[in-house]
Amino acid sequence: MTPAALVLRDGRVFRGEALGATGEAWGEVIFNTAMSGYQEILTDPSYRGQIVAMTYPLIGNYGLNAEDVESRRPWVNGFVVKEASAAPSNWRGKISLDAYLKAHGIVGIQGIDTRALTRHLRDQGALDGIISSVDVDEARLKERARQLPGLIGRDLVSEVTGEGIFTWHEGPWDLQRGYLAPPAPRFTVIAYDAGIKFTILRQLASIGCEVTVVPATTPAEAVLERQPDGVFLSNGPGDPEAVPYLTQAVQGLLGRIPVFGICLGHQVIGLAAGGRTFKLPFGHHGANHPVKDLATGRVEITAQNHGFAVDPASVDRAGWVQSHVNLNDGTCEGLRHHDWPAFSVQYHPEASPGPHDANYLFHRFADLMARKGG
Repeated sequence: MTPAALVLRDGRVFRGEALGATGEAWGEVIFNTAMSGYQEILTDPSYRGQIVAMTYPLIGNYGLNAEDVESRRPWVNGFVVKEASAAPSNWRGKISLDAYLKAHGIVGIQGIDTRALTRHLRDQGALDGIISSVDVDEARLKERARQLPGLIGRDLVSEVTGEGIFTWHEGPWDLQRGYLAPPAPRFTVIAYDAGIKFTILRQLASIGCEVTVVPATTPAEAVLERQPDGVFLSNGPGDPEAVPYLTQAVQGLLGRIPVFGICLGHQVIGLAAGGRTFKLPFGHHGANHPVKDLATGRVEITAQNHGFAVDPASVDRAGWVQSHVNLNDGTCEGLRHHDWPAFSVQYHPEASPGPHDANYLFHRFADLMARKGG
């Protein structure tokens, strides 16, 4: 096996074996606590700029396939596992993790103590780092890791958003028939692509939305000209304050049309309301985060992937209230407006991967659009 090294900005070194493509990758090193769903994680555009370490010790045991991707390609900068399964076994699996990473040029590392890495990141916070299987000289890698730019202030949305406009026509997946045709549309929805996931589009289609996907740079006037029933703001990578063009567009939409945002879309709504966002120490990345709905008292187990959060106190004078709270650290997990048909959540109700506790939020969006039309 080819030796490889993971070197963090603070000088911590983990030595292991090369996984996937031979080469070098850099980015912010974060950990994900999901036990499965590695294919969805690899292809989630929200991970652009990051090296993802999986805390579950065996990854790749059911292989990968062409159906469960969440976007047009993998977006992670690098991938870290304790052990990559060399013999995946599943009737849907078509390719191994190692072969998939090689095919897409993703540099990874395996054979390191991922428990020690996770504890270090929890203590020190997410850290920039370099994976290399071509240069394992610790001194050189440490010096280069100290000079990495970090995520704050970087516009990563421009790297993942689509260039054109398209309409989505695929519904949810069925065990016997694969992806289904959605029901006849009741609503027209414009979805901003800041790194949108396919499962989100399938969920919107499944509640009767004809979804037109537009680039994140689309101004509000161009959206309003289409006279949609609602606007969806997608997930995406990086610092929400680094995408002022999207914030400006949302400012032109709020109060004029039903709006539903998730993840980065939630953060952008907070900024559009005049609020502020801040970087979390090590972020929320996993499929098991408890969130409380403050209106009902109901606790949901949620899928999450974000490194920034909205300060709810910064938007309360603009008519917004916190709707959901994270029970692990008390951070804001949702906003809703007193008067406008607009709401957002920080987590991922499409649950791919993850539990389906929050699927009702798509139906809440449909209800807002129905009331607008009625």
